Amino acid sequence: MKALLREAGVPVPRGVVVARDLPDFRAARELAEPLVLKAFGPGLVHKSEAGAVELGLRAADLPAAAARMRARVPGLAGFLVEEQAAAGVELIVGLVRDPAFGPVLLAGLGGVWTETLRDTALRLCPVSERDARAMLGSLRAAPLLGGGRGRPPVDVAALVELLLTVGGAGGLWERLELGEFELNPVIATGDGVTAVDARYLPTAAPPPSHDLVTADFLPLFEPRAVAVVGASATRPNFGNMFLDFYRAAGVPLVAVHPRAAEVAGVPAVPSLAAADVDYALVAVPAERCAEVVGQAAGVPFVQVMSGGFGEAGRAGLEEELAAAARAAGTRLLGPNCMGVYCPRGRQTFVGGGMGPPGSVALISQSGGLAGEVIKVGERRGLAFSRVVTVGNAADVTPAELLRWLVGDPETRAVGLYLEDPRDGRRLFEALRALDRPVVLLVGGRTGQGRAAAASHTGGLVSDRRVWEAVAEQAGAALVSSQDDLIGALAYLQAHGGRAPGGDGVLVVGPSGGASVLAADAFDAAGVRLDPLPGEVAGELRELGVPASGNPLEVPVGPRGRPGLVPDVVAAILRRRAYRDVVAHVNVQAFFTYGDAPEALRGYARALAAAQEGLPRTRFTLVTRNGECAPPGVEDEVRRIATAAGIPLYRSMEAAAAAVAAGGRHGAA
Repeated sequence: MKALLREAGVPVPRGVVVARDLPDFRAARELAEPLVLKAFGPGLVHKSEAGAVELGLRAADLPAAAARMRARVPGLAGFLVEEQAAAGVELIVGLVRDPAFGPVLLAGLGGVWTETLRDTALRLCPVSERDARAMLGSLRAAPLLGGGRGRPPVDVAALVELLLTVGGAGGLWERLELGEFELNPVIATGDGVTAVDARYLPTAAPPPSHDLVTADFLPLFEPRAVAVVGASATRPNFGNMFLDFYRAAGVPLVAVHPRAAEVAGVPAVPSLAAADVDYALVAVPAERCAEVVGQAAGVPFVQVMSGGFGEAGRAGLEEELAAAARAAGTRLLGPNCMGVYCPRGRQTFVGGGMGPPGSVALISQSGGLAGEVIKVGERRGLAFSRVVTVGNAADVTPAELLRWLVGDPETRAVGLYLEDPRDGRRLFEALRALDRPVVLLVGGRTGQGRAAAASHTGGLVSDRRVWEAVAEQAGAALVSSQDDLIGALAYLQAHGGRAPGGDGVLVVGPSGGASVLAADAFDAAGVRLDPLPGEVAGELRELGVPASGNPLEVPVGPRGRPGLVPDVVAAILRRRAYRDVVAHVNVQAFFTYGDAPEALRGYARALAAAQEGLPRTRFTLVTRNGECAPPGVEDEVRRIATAAGIPLYRSMEAAAAAVAAGGRHGAA
């Protein structure tokens, strides 16, 4: 392994290998003292803990050290003697093949501290120089690399070069049959880096992937006509419910029934083979789905709502279904999914009417969650371009749909809810190709995905951290709840088309503990609240507002002037451009210290006018304690704000998460 590293240009110590049973250490006399003796053999991962390393030896000390090591370490296969590297910062650099996303590079604090402190950073291969520097800069131990307390700084350029040699374009990750590979420790000093120890566990290479041929998904979202398979002529069921949804939407519709001429007033045909449609929804028992889908020749898309396939431990039944779709020449959505929602194409799987067509797309592996995002999102002002649920994704995958959305003129922001990406590497590539903002919510990120890992690297790579690396490299916003997904999409719908005139965030609102808590909320979300420009203090005093800092305390209430906040903001922006202005208001105060719904509406109108006059600043409104308003008032305020392109939130935490997500777009 050390020879491979040396050929790749990675500095390694000079050394010799010595047999276990009759060790001959004469060759070690050519090495410069002090020396290190290491044992190697099957299962020896933590050499220090096993007593399989001794440092600071002379050549004459080696036989006795080897005898001690044989007594301590049963089953060792041999010894390695190396020149001892100079003291420095000990790091780990490793590679793991993630089951979904492929090769992943890890870097962090190494040596005996690797698993104790778990101070590491991940990126998917290939990494760029920017990725490598960001990895090192994100470590809690990053200050050690810059020196301090009398120590010189390490050669960061050499460290970056090492990361690129291992995980960059043309790096070792492309040449190894990668299972797990690590360099630990790597000693970093002011003179460069040295890979002191290496471990390599090859695995069989995965089967080669084929180029992804993306279908034209427009008929999926905007079908000429729809067929429903599984509706009953006698006892209403799920199929009948979907017939009702589609009739209400007004899409041309046909039912599939072996005997009836019509079902619930909808004309019927005996099989899918007789249905002239672009899209068919199948709601029959799992055991019958393959037979039904096999009749779908000429139907571009078939969605299987039924469950009871791979998610229920019946992978064979799912494979049979996918094979039937391939044989029929149709594309399969699902199984175990709810379908498609697209107001523009009269596609729906939810009742209660359809919202207006919009610019926000959603790809979800959960149909139930997608339905909640649609209904709650529309209640909060979201308007959707395309929503699709993929369930088990036996054929059509999130990656393929995301690739198609790259060219969709109706979509300006994308939300994703995923559990198993199915084709993680292609999903990652599609995310990086997408030129519009993405918000990513992942279920199951806390699972123990690497419980049986055989190296430090394998044990330190978890599902959660891989998803964080995916989001970081793709410039996507990774959120942690359904509410934050909706909130971030609302922000992007409102502000996605605005080119901000500056950076940083300004928070303004009434005084009290709310400002302190606002600062905490934005700090927790990773959002910077920059200081106010010093030269604005005089003008703020003239407006009756002391320049207290950011968050800035501005009196907002039932007796306040509605235009005060816009005037304060305008004065500040004349001296310093901020990307975002978050205006918060205590709704409770408007109705505890006076019955003032019109004052609250007036404040919202003043902010709307400010947004119109400052198109390169993104305004956000937070109506804290909104439940204290009389029925309907908060809805009116939301309508005023939404019409002006201002997203509205009920808590500072929700607003902070949304503003942070908006700032992520294009960061990579």
